[in-house]
Amino acid sequence: MKGVLILSFKEIEELSLNHWQPLSTVLYDGWVLRFADGYTKRANSIQPLYDSSLPIATKLDACEDMYRSQGLATVFKLSPYTKPMPLDDELSQRGYRFAEETSVQMLELDALPSPDPAVRAKIEPLSSAWIAHFCRLSHVDPRHHPTLSQMLQRIVAQSGYVSIIAGGQVAGCGLGVVDGAYVGLYNVVIDQALRGRGLGEQMLLQLLHWGRSPGASRSCLAVVLSNAPAMRLYAKLGYSEVYRYWYRINDSTARASH
Repeated sequence: MKGVLILSFKEIEELSLNHWQPLSTVLYDGWVLRFADGYTKRANSIQPLYDSSLPIATKLDACEDMYRSQGLATVFKLSPYTKPMPLDDELSQRGYRFAEETSVQMLELDALPSPDPAVRAKIEPLSSAWIAHFCRLSHVDPRHHPTLSQMLQRIVAQSGYVSIIAGGQVAGCGLGVVDGAYVGLYNVVIDQALRGRGLGEQMLLQLLHWGRSPGASRSCLAVVLSNAPAMRLYAKLGYSEVYRYWYRINDSTARASH
């Protein structure tokens, strides 16, 4: 069972890398360094997925120099499967703070309920209108709007952008990316004033049925543990936890503007 879990971890982490594209990537001795002008930790972090051979201290110095040159905090995305295993302790001793423990969850799509036909939703290719609605609902800093647009345009796998309509306006957005047997869900947001009405559930059901059509048989997503409403929603849909990840952050390499 342990081997199966590790395989699933690598599959899901590689899907996440492919589905949430940074502006640039550096591969460094088994570590994946991602840069996207500071927009989201996932796209501006170091992911130590593979075996490495250089001393950890040497690598940390080099990584901090690279992120400092970009004016960004040095951020590591870690999990129980991080290589090398002592890295979390090393980062803690070096002063990196712990942040955003996150649950990675999966759902088999063989018994999906049908979405409510009375709820209006549409799934379309990427558009400037969808980006504008997502930025409005998620309160994305205007300086990051062009970065987000570039990141979404870099997704190679089949992607669908869902919008749910309530009161004649877009009340929620989400992104689905189909990659082989998986549909990954990202950027799920509902208008804060309209939460608690079942719109999120209906929007996700629309997206999951869309993902199943080209052959996806399971879904994966990541949710911050402190986001209790989202945790409840995903549990209601039947998602279950596979593993967790968290971040270690060194803010000293960031410029004040980031």
